[in-house]
Amino acid sequence: MSRRTAPEELRGSYDVVVVGAGSAGCALAGRLTEDPSVRVLLLEAGGSDKLLEVQVPAGMYKVWRTRRDWNYTTEEQPGLDGRRLFWPRGKLLGGSSSINAMIYIRGARADYDEWARLTGDPSWSYEQVLPLFRRMEDNARGADGYHGVGGPLRVEDLRSPHPWTTAVVESAVATGHPRNDDFNGPAQEGVGQYQVTQKRGRRWSSADAYLHPAADRPNLTVLTGALTTRVLVEGGRATGVEFRRGGRLHTVRAEREVVLSGGAVNTPQLLQLSGIGPADHLREVGVDVVHDLPGVGGGLQDHPLVPVIWHVRSGRSLTHGDSPSGYARWFGARRGPLSSNLAEAGLFTRSAPELAEPDLQMHFLPVKFWRQAEVDPDVDAFTAAVVLVDVQSRGSVRLRSADPTWAPAIDAGYLTDDRDLEALVTGVEKAREIAGAAPLADVLGEEWSPGGTVHGREALRQKVKDTLESLYHPVSSCRMGTDAQAVVDSRLRVHGIEGLRVADASVMPTLVRGNTNAPTIMIAERAADLILGRAPAERLPAEQLTAAP
Repeated sequence: MSRRTAPEELRGSYDVVVVGAGSAGCALAGRLTEDPSVRVLLLEAGGSDKLLEVQVPAGMYKVWRTRRDWNYTTEEQPGLDGRRLFWPRGKLLGGSSSINAMIYIRGARADYDEWARLTGDPSWSYEQVLPLFRRMEDNARGADGYHGVGGPLRVEDLRSPHPWTTAVVESAVATGHPRNDDFNGPAQEGVGQYQVTQKRGRRWSSADAYLHPAADRPNLTVLTGALTTRVLVEGGRATGVEFRRGGRLHTVRAEREVVLSGGAVNTPQLLQLSGIGPADHLREVGVDVVHDLPGVGGGLQDHPLVPVIWHVRSGRSLTHGDSPSGYARWFGARRGPLSSNLAEAGLFTRSAPELAEPDLQMHFLPVKFWRQAEVDPDVDAFTAAVVLVDVQSRGSVRLRSADPTWAPAIDAGYLTDDRDLEALVTGVEKAREIAGAAPLADVLGEEWSPGGTVHGREALRQKVKDTLESLYHPVSSCRMGTDAQAVVDSRLRVHGIEGLRVADASVMPTLVRGNTNAPTIMIAERAADLILGRAPAERLPAEQLTAAP
């Protein structure tokens, strides 16, 4: 259990105050307190992660829409004919790493090389972030040029994959997709089973990896139920924060730095509440302008998902895992359907052959996944979730009110660029091709969505608009860069404010091709090195890395 301190026991100041105990905040606090001279306060608005629904991998959706979820909803989306989408975000220790699908994907080499170009800093290139990924990893397969062992974040293969998962991999290979047993190795493209952030069949969140092992360190203080309402700025420098806890308002000073790790929604919200952001917008909602920084909350990106769902001829989906026998297997040996992350296999491919890198990812689920699990699956079914991972559309996060308890206005900007729609339609067509190949074709029955009678790109365009959902990967709302819309520099320091950094997914200059949890933790590893003044993680000689084909 993480160490906690009652408000009356708070010190007047700490060296570093970290706001948000999510994927990045837990990792950052854990790494910083490895130095006993650095006093760290970690503030989390949510509560404990000691819930069975968090620990049981297949139970993740049961935490959604509860008090452990920020439970956000987007603004009406013009590109989706006015629909609003549900955005679950973890409001507990571990943040969204405590409620996600545990898929361990770093993104493509090209993603990080683009970050290096956009920031003008080669330390964000793939060659230089790879050692950070290796350092943080404890991979059950062992160490090699791409993977590490002995790090805090346990990465394993699924212990009880569903038979349909094997079938879909074989069918994708039969339709011409290369087999790929390691999406984080030399090449990303292809089909295979995912590795997951689990330890012996149990979720292994950032809190499990970094925070709980640090619980007894005397230089770490963790406060849950603490809603940070404002960063305190004096003379152009962040000097501390203000937060609410237990019905009282508290202030605490940071002698060295304040680090915001609230994620791509809460971090820009807090900056704007603190008077740091687009001046005209701040004035509109009644916030005094401390520093006009136009890019705060802009440039928001997310991975859109389109579910393609089939009924099945025979066999049982993961729907039946939530049963006495399923729990008996999980409690007994940490195996069985409840050890599943639901999205057991994946595919990276291109919507057009001339593209230099994959722009589509598919998640294959041996269960019906519809409307973000708002209702339990009613039949046995199989889902291919088509995801666009090279997104052109952009959105924003803006304040609705100067009251910090109000949820911000989230405009995801889905399908505001027509290129995104066309790529997703192609993705649906590719999913259908895979479903029509053996051995998966022998399992699947009629197509339930978009539906077997829906043919032609124009009809599919409308179905994409009707059924598109979020994959819960918001980034870039406080992005790194050197242009006028950038919020932080390549060392994660907020432009124009001393003593203030951001370390979370909001700083990503662009979305990575794949799930965002591992890259977010890597950013925290990098932030810890920067704050502590440590030398970068040691790089391997180039000859030890197999060049991508």
